[in-house]
Amino acid sequence: MSPPPARRPTVVLLVRHGLTATTGVKLPGRAPGLHLSDGGRRQADVVARRLAAVPRVAAVYTSPLERARETALPIARARRLSAVVERGLLELDVGAWTGASLRRLRRRAEWPLVQRHPSGFRFPGGESFAEMQARVVSTLARLVERHRGGVLVAVSHADPIKAALAHALGAHLDLFQRIAIAPASVSAVAYRADGPTVLTLNSVDGDLRALGLG
Repeated sequence: MSPPPARRPTVVLLVRHGLTATTGVKLPGRAPGLHLSDGGRRQADVVARRLAAVPRVAAVYTSPLERARETALPIARARRLSAVVERGLLELDVGAWTGASLRRLRRRAEWPLVQRHPSGFRFPGGESFAEMQARVVSTLARLVERHRGGVLVAVSHADPIKAALAHALGAHLDLFQRIAIAPASVSAVAYRADGPTVLTLNSVDGDLRALGLG
């Protein structure tokens, strides 16, 4: 017998959007107009089928950017839900670095700081990593409160998901780059009164019913 809703944890399924033409090549940031590639659309369909087997999904939230909404749509459609846009799930604002090639950025003097001491870095004209983490963590806390004892999907981007997972794991933000989050991967966090538990991280295949959310 399942525990009553008041005693169940609230589970957030964090989904990174699928592949785009710039994945691994450029830093798109919040630039509008970037859509899923053909491969990304196939990934969105696959992750929708995987999540369709998870019981008790009450809501699907998504970053407002096109690539996230296009990933969230088949997930929501499979559950007969609407994909609700949530600005707190937005990509990190990389300011003047928006659209720059990763190959060029890796040659910048600031790149080692981004990788090893992100808590001390702010993108010129954009957001700091610490601000981004605070934004995402507070957004998830609000959604957890709204859906207490339920299961919800949050479609976002690699860095916000990594920052949320680092917080859930109790890891310092300077270590968050050690977490890998693949396109269309699923990570799951159970939020309880005594703190969060990471149930799975960067899952790209397999049966998510093994999480035991029934």
